[in-house]
Amino acid sequence: MKRILLVLAALAVIGYLFFSAKHFRESSKNRLCERFEVVVKDSVRTAFVRAHEIEALVKRHGLYPVGKPFSEVNTLAIRDTIMSNRLVESVEVYTTSKGFVVASIRQREPVLRVISDTKGSFYVDDDRQIMPVSPDFTVYVPLATGAIGEEMAKNELYDFAMFLHRDAHWNAWIEHIAVRGNGDVVLIPRAGDFQVVMGSLHDYPAKLAKLARFVDEGLNVVGWNRYSEINLKYDNQVVCTKK
Repeated sequence: MKRILLVLAALAVIGYLFFSAKHFRESSKNRLCERFEVVVKDSVRTAFVRAHEIEALVKRHGLYPVGKPFSEVNTLAIRDTIMSNRLVESVEVYTTSKGFVVASIRQREPVLRVISDTKGSFYVDDDRQIMPVSPDFTVYVPLATGAIGEEMAKNELYDFAMFLHRDAHWNAWIEHIAVRGNGDVVLIPRAGDFQVVMGSLHDYPAKLAKLARFVDEGLNVVGWNRYSEINLKYDNQVVCTKK
């Protein structure tokens, strides 16, 4: 008899839990969304994506959730719409027990700014992908200008920009990178009225080591304004052009 009572009690508890869960789901579906909250990660350092712009984007597509029952809120569609913004790397859209719909956004992270003679202005992000510039925000990253195609930007120049990111000395020394029509990469230093011709960026660590020796043993002796160009293209030598 006791065993039967225990089984009946267990069944009653299971039935109650099932009913409660079903009731909670039904009541949640009928509950109205009270707030749409956009959270942009790393927004203190980078502000390419702004919350009000995301809200406006969702509204334009008729997906703004506030005032709608949760049964009519399509979080997947909201996510896909936000991902259409090319400055967004990833987004998670979810509901909360407070009656909110939250969009948690991660921005794309640029590592190189390019102003190309043929492709216009764009960034390369940390996944080697092209991303557009923002009219409202500029981030400090190495700048490359000139005869630059997207493949060069995503490969040789990306690698060089990451090298500069890791090396504080050279990052501070080099103001920007220029690419001539013949493919020669030219470095414009912050100090000194001259240019450094690298040629290709093949074996750039060795070329920069050669430049460092020349600065220590040459420019620091004869002066920084003696030459208009320092050419590192050739093996085992530095060719200088006097002003």
